[in-house]
Amino acid sequence: MKKTIAIAVLLATGAAAQAADRFPILTRDQLTPEQSKLVSTLLAGPRGGGDTSAASVANLMANGPFNAWARSPDLGDRLQKVGEYIRFNTSIPLRLNEFAILITARHWTSQYEWFAHLPLALKAGLDPKIAAELAQNQRPANMKDDEAAVYEFCTELHRNKNVSDATYQRATALFGEKGVMDLIGVSGYYTAVSMTLNVADVKLPAGQPDPLPALK
Repeated sequence: MKKTIAIAVLLATGAAAQAADRFPILTRDQLTPEQSKLVSTLLAGPRGGGDTSAASVANLMANGPFNAWARSPDLGDRLQKVGEYIRFNTSIPLRLNEFAILITARHWTSQYEWFAHLPLALKAGLDPKIAAELAQNQRPANMKDDEAAVYEFCTELHRNKNVSDATYQRATALFGEKGVMDLIGVSGYYTAVSMTLNVADVKLPAGQPDPLPALK
């Protein structure tokens, strides 16, 4: 019995160590010139507000996908430029854009992505009940027409790898062709973000429980 417990402890410890070893967080002194350029670009933009202090660098690298993306800084720079458009310049209203991000986070069970964007979605006007039902992988009740159009479009795209003619036409009628492309863009970009966060095992702040139950 004691031997079994000891083996279980060793396995658990090993798993934790392996997760901690994925993309160790880089400090400012460890950054290559290419990585420093990526970090400076991120902090100079709307994500960082121009604060390039050591504390801001540490915060940037400890949260989100950027510490992992720094391992391929050229790719990271291209991704962050797409993300800057998706976050701050999309044609989709903020409430709906954040809803689409949550739909993507739920599809990938990306705990950090959901944790980071739920407050933004609620601040933008998304009904907390809609977010709560989505977190349970349910089709939210009482959605507004535009929310239902975003839900159907993004959910079909993630689950079916395409959308029906009716779903496409509904989204186009509400958001135009540019809006449809921006919905595809937010779904694709945050898929890449969710993949990164999951593979890098980016942790929630200490004491924060996972907000999303596992999908059955």
